[in-house]
Amino acid sequence: MIVAGFGFRTGANVASLRTALAAVQHGHASVTTLAAPHDKLALVSELAKTLGLPVIAVTPDALQIPNTPTQSIASLEARETGSVAEAAALAAAGAGAQLLATRHISPDRMATCAIARSGVEGPAA
Repeated sequence: MIVAGFGFRTGANVASLRTALAAVQHGHASVTTLAAPHDKLALVSELAKTLGLPVIAVTPDALQIPNTPTQSIASLEARETGSVAEAAALAAAGAGAQLLATRHISPDRMATCAIARSGVEGPAA
């Protein structure tokens, strides 16, 4: 499973998410699942519907477990994680997940997206 995790500001829209996803996905295997904090799921669900992909809601506790390479002060203050996008991708991908791409920021600076691969699969294609 290849998971795209999202973090975004309240004013973000589907276009913000889509451009962040396009930027991070370049050169990586196709994403099979989207993920976001449970309280931000509505907007990600809109994108998931247009892409025909499932979406996973990540709980606040699960966001705090992964150690993220990116350390955003805003994310630390708001969600107690260095990167919401990275943490969401890792948490949704499950135990043994590997971060394939750190967060990329949408051009409008409203959304971030990171990609992780599930630890139970073989090598990425």
